[in-house]
Amino acid sequence: MLLSPKHRFLFVHIAKTGGTSVRAALQGRRWADPWYWPMFLCSRFSHLSGHRIATKLPRHAKVVAAKELLPKEWFDALFKFAFVRNPWDLQVSSFHHIRRERPQFLGGHEDFADFLRWKLDPARPYQFHVDTSIELQTDYLIDLHGDIVVDFIGRYERLHEDFDEACRRIGLAGVTLPHRRRAADRERDYRGYYDDATAALVADHFARDIELLGYAFDPADA
Repeated sequence: MLLSPKHRFLFVHIAKTGGTSVRAALQGRRWADPWYWPMFLCSRFSHLSGHRIATKLPRHAKVVAAKELLPKEWFDALFKFAFVRNPWDLQVSSFHHIRRERPQFLGGHEDFADFLRWKLDPARPYQFHVDTSIELQTDYLIDLHGDIVVDFIGRYERLHEDFDEACRRIGLAGVTLPHRRRAADRERDYRGYYDDATAALVADHFARDIELLGYAFDPADA
């Protein structure tokens, strides 16, 4: 999550949706924000206390955390935005990310289908690096009443165009996304990773995301 008091925006960072690039593009603008150093110091104090004083919004915090912590009039005045991604594609991306950078969390499963079945098994013990990518994306966008409270939902599938639109609404000019590195260890079309059974597993687990965000296994059907 990235909050800018000066530019009055709140970016809700959902894992594996291009958020690292968005943060990198916007992070530099914080240096000119008069509130940057007080926020930085609070962040450091939070770290020193083991985050027991609740002065830092986590990187992947849901929008409801900001809504409950910030004054209502200030929260309402912020331009709140997030990016989402096709759930089937997101799971392929997550698999390759974990295999490449944290293979110890694969649970011994080198095959995508085996890993996915293990990952979505409700009896599996919780592991942050695995479970972050199977949380519903819509959970990041709603308040305690289940209402979507972000002002703009961008799509990973059109990341650059929607980022430009978010910047236009914020009123930021001349901000460009860093070059997005395309993973070299995966097929470009996520559909080749699935059979009917594993595609149905994702469809069932992410049913609310698929319905509310308008995704489909085949983009032509969306």
